[in-house]
Amino acid sequence: MLLRLLRFLVLAATVASGLVLVVKPESVSGFTGLAPDAARGITEIRAAMGGVFIALGVAPLFLRRPAERVLGLVYLAIAAVRAPFMFADGSAAEQSNWISLAFEVAAAGILLAGRSRDQVDQG
Repeated sequence: MLLRLLRFLVLAATVASGLVLVVKPESVSGFTGLAPDAARGITEIRAAMGGVFIALGVAPLFLRRPAERVLGLVYLAIAAVRAPFMFADGSAAEQSNWISLAFEVAAAGILLAGRSRDQVDQG
């Protein structure tokens, strides 16, 4: 029951962050460091970031557990790239990087935890 609640919270946070990226893309520049200097950059944040996070967050409503696992893998991949490049790029001192990394690792763990029904049925 707790794991189900945590999964729901991760999905809700994913959708919420996507909505913020779509509705107020300029508001995330302080946290992400992304500050587009042209209208095209704002559109890219809305579409490529906001749209993707919304889709990944709502996909489990239609595709169930496999979509949760895909989102878990997405968060794991983001964390796996973020961790070394925070140091390589010189942004490890940024608190927002550590907050993002912690969320990504936790979200991946929550969404990838346990076995799917298909795996249980197959043995």
